[in-house]
Amino acid sequence: MNNTKVWYITGASKGMGWSLVKELLAQGHYVAATSRTIAAFEQLKGVSEKFLPLEVDLKSELSVADSLKRTVATFGRLDVVVNNAGYGLGGALEELSSEEIHENFEVNFFAVVRVVQQALPYFRKQQAGHIINISSIAGFAPGVGWSMYCAAKFAVSGLSDALANDLRPLGIKVTNVLPGWFRTNFAKPDSIAYSKKQLADYAYLREYHKKMNTMDGAQPGDPGKIAGAFLELVSSENPPENLFLGSDAVSRAKSRIAQLSGELERWERVSGSTDFVSVIREER
Repeated sequence: MNNTKVWYITGASKGMGWSLVKELLAQGHYVAATSRTIAAFEQLKGVSEKFLPLEVDLKSELSVADSLKRTVATFGRLDVVVNNAGYGLGGALEELSSEEIHENFEVNFFAVVRVVQQALPYFRKQQAGHIINISSIAGFAPGVGWSMYCAAKFAVSGLSDALANDLRPLGIKVTNVLPGWFRTNFAKPDSIAYSKKQLADYAYLREYHKKMNTMDGAQPGDPGKIAGAFLELVSSENPPENLFLGSDAVSRAKSRIAQLSGELERWERVSGSTDFVSVIREER
């Protein structure tokens, strides 16, 4: 296969996943793409023998396992896994039902866990592979009005960082990708949900939700350039554990880092005050 790789991409029928699939195929890579319905890939039917559309229920371990088995059976190996599936959930914590919270974590976090668990046996056997988990800048610098979505993306980020440590000795690379605003369909109804219950005291949160909707079509990120960034990422001998995508994501991350650094310095005395006295004396 020379420099071509076998990619497995979840949530590939729209948004960032769709853009990534089309560009990778155009550059000659092998792509297994998942969606809830196979009909979502109708536009790519017969386009390339290097394309494997898969109907997968990411909430089912058996469905995920079968899709990865089919990928390896079709293309002979597995090189890159991209966990892209997910959707936004707006609303105050108090407004969200347990069902809404559970469903968001099922898709945004536990689906990632299932895919990684099922992909690891193939990567371990090869002693090689790259896991790319799509978190969000909201999984590092949370916005307002998206508490559970941010929590799910923080979980993805935390899992990715921990996996990077655990899997490095096996030759398996892990990168947590934190995108900013890209001009995809993320702001549209099929990619975002809002709490069914809405309390008057949280009316101010609706302004943040409206702001996102008004940005639709004017986001700074170009989804057509994502594949180029990912190809550079997987070809690197020393890829980053965290990759912020988009200048807006970088700016927001820098502001968050500055905030954290400031708090750390201002409260360092209190932090240190909880040590045993003997430890403090020894350090002096």
